[in-house]
Amino acid sequence: MSESTEGQAAVSHTLPALLETVRSTPVACLSNLTRKGDGEVVVKLESANPGGSLKDRAAWHIIRSAEESGLLRPGATVIESSSGNFSIALAMIGAIRGYDVIAVVDPKITPTNRSLLEAYGAQIIVVDEQDDSGSYHKTRIALANKLHAEIANSFRPDQCFNLQNGEAHYLGTAPELAEQVGASLRYVVCSVSTGGQIGGISRYFARHDPTVRVVGVDVYGSAIFGGPAHAYLVPGVGLSWTPDNIDDLSRLHSVYKVTDQQAYDMTRVLARHEGLLVGVSTGACALVALALARRCRSGERVACLAADRGERYLATAFDENWLAEKGLDSRLKTIEEMNREAASLVPWSTNPTDCANYEPTLALTLGSPTAGNPNYLPADMRKQLDHELTR
Repeated sequence: MSESTEGQAAVSHTLPALLETVRSTPVACLSNLTRKGDGEVVVKLESANPGGSLKDRAAWHIIRSAEESGLLRPGATVIESSSGNFSIALAMIGAIRGYDVIAVVDPKITPTNRSLLEAYGAQIIVVDEQDDSGSYHKTRIALANKLHAEIANSFRPDQCFNLQNGEAHYLGTAPELAEQVGASLRYVVCSVSTGGQIGGISRYFARHDPTVRVVGVDVYGSAIFGGPAHAYLVPGVGLSWTPDNIDDLSRLHSVYKVTDQQAYDMTRVLARHEGLLVGVSTGACALVALALARRCRSGERVACLAADRGERYLATAFDENWLAEKGLDSRLKTIEEMNREAASLVPWSTNPTDCANYEPTLALTLGSPTAGNPNYLPADMRKQLDHELTR
């Protein structure tokens, strides 16, 4: 091949832009924690997304949809309530697409997440007023909505109430997982906060393979599935209400709640015994996945999503002084101890519809722009609405 031909071949080989790589994350099986004869635990490594987390999927899907519908215009300011991965994903996208990003966060934001937001150029506003549940979700959302109303040419992704959050996982995450794991898939385990991943994934499997059981993981102190609301330490999990993105709780096979201690213990054990450096919500999911693997036959698989990587928690989950300050046991647990913890888990509910905690007027009360706006609906819902309006 001549030099000119080689040059032409190189030019014709088009590489993807960064945001085109938000997809096709790898899966891997745990090697050491599962017992012989149990099912395998498969982890989908969402840190392979360019912004480092699962939230890249929903953030980019919502931004792209808003650009296409005209809700988001050049030079706009994107405003979101998020102390973690979703705001980081938006900050990355804003840097690429030329948007200013304002992240409304709370005092629980980790030093690493703050630094990541600043590295991408996001503006950070800290809300220190707790809401009626002792958390900050409602006060953060209310302030983000107020800023959106005041700032011209601004856009609110509104992950808590925007149903396109779940659509991203219905269209992308779920079919990827189904293809990668194949017919051996028996359970998919998802942590729950805004409800996007479990809402979209449960909808997909209910339609395409109902033999796959979707299981939710929450933390004690969160009231997504009822129970008393109080402060907790696990980041990226929980709300004081059932999010709209879980539009049908009957699609969930069961729900588990774990303690702060269990989630942090499992996160550290995954790093030491599996070489898997992940965040604390993944630790919570992996513990439940380990429990479900005990109910499976050899060759069957339980999948869980690793939402992000553990570097974001080096100053918290992997810092013994921080753990002690928060009242957590900082001793590294053994594989045998974590298997005993998994064996002791029982579902919070095997009929999640009985513990629904929806607040139907909350979006309007907090001033969320998604309420009643068809531009925020998933594509199939918009088509249905258009059909009904033209009948």
